[in-house]
Amino acid sequence: MEESKRVIVFGADGYIGWPMAMHLSKLGHSVVAVDNLSRRSWDREGGTYSLIPIASMETRVSRWEELTGNEIIWRNLDLCDAEALDALIEEFRPNAVIHFAEQRSAPFSMISRDHAVRTQVNNIVGNLNLLFSIHSIVPDCHLIKLGSMGEYGSPNIDIEEGYITIEHNGRSDTLPFPKVPASFYHLSKVADSQNIHFASRTWGLRATDLNQGVVYGVQTDDTVLHPDLATRFDFDSIWGTALNRFCVQSAVGEPLTVYGKGGQTRGYLDIRDTMACITLTLENPPQEGECRVFNQFTEQFSINDLAGVVSSARDKIGLSTEIVHLENPRVELEEHYYNPRHTKLMDLGLKPHYLSDTLVTSLIALVEQYKARVDSVLLEIPSVDWRTGGNEIWKKYANKDEFSFNSARIANLIDSARR
Repeated sequence: MEESKRVIVFGADGYIGWPMAMHLSKLGHSVVAVDNLSRRSWDREGGTYSLIPIASMETRVSRWEELTGNEIIWRNLDLCDAEALDALIEEFRPNAVIHFAEQRSAPFSMISRDHAVRTQVNNIVGNLNLLFSIHSIVPDCHLIKLGSMGEYGSPNIDIEEGYITIEHNGRSDTLPFPKVPASFYHLSKVADSQNIHFASRTWGLRATDLNQGVVYGVQTDDTVLHPDLATRFDFDSIWGTALNRFCVQSAVGEPLTVYGKGGQTRGYLDIRDTMACITLTLENPPQEGECRVFNQFTEQFSINDLAGVVSSARDKIGLSTEIVHLENPRVELEEHYYNPRHTKLMDLGLKPHYLSDTLVTSLIALVEQYKARVDSVLLEIPSVDWRTGGNEIWKKYANKDEFSFNSARIANLIDSARR
């Protein structure tokens, strides 16, 4: 490994942030884990929870140091607090910062005006504060920012890695790739990307914008060391992915519910590959004033592909699974061309894991272990309609006794889909 770096991981209490903090600590970097614990408060607000129990940050850090002898410094801080952020950057003067500290759910951002505003304030203001702190205090620091493949939308052309060369009226220029995001959350990520690009070309900031696909899995070499080191597994319709939902639905004997036609296609990667991608990015920094964009995924699947993979895996162990299609609550193309480039991380040495090799041994086996913790109310979908905002499901998650009407509603939707 190269020389140890001082690295701040923002959003370190999150699904990816906590495994990343451990991974970098194990590699010998000086790691500061920062979070404002908002993800836990949003769970309390909505009655959602991780299928795998997760420990407090204090317990996580203490257990990590006890088991490995490696230190992680923990700080509770909000990126929207500019004064506190400046003080933190001044204290630790990082060589690199890894920015995961954003509200990351598209459905959450579409619940209501309040949720859309909260999402964009948290994400855009927090990112801006970080840009200013780096510029004024540690201008040579490398910003590694987690973007989203969802920023691009699903254009009817190949998706390049961040930039595209355009010829128009006899002239040519290389510009940021056009983006057509499909939620207020993804819109906030586009604003982040533009602000980072501006800061790089104006202030000479070193930045890598990682447009990440959908991540699956929870097991890394570090999370399996002790239950206190586990990371989240979300399965509800606000925070969970379609793949997680399918694994849970199959485990508890419910049909796999596909939104719309199921042709929606996205990029996917194993959580261990996320660790590898960010490590490679950290160890191969950009030049001064360079804003790199990497498309971070290893495979692509449609929703129908994912449902089929989960159903086939269950069939192999003698458990049949039904697939039904429900009306799509999202406004999106359900059948479309999708061919994004993703070579830059491969060129740096990424050696991918593939879903076919890990689905049964990791996701399905893990869900079987914890299926007694599944509250089927959280599988009742759709809970947020893009056209109308949040319905009563979100408002009543916290009091699940009020949900008896929903079971009948979902049963009727599924019966209609079968017919």
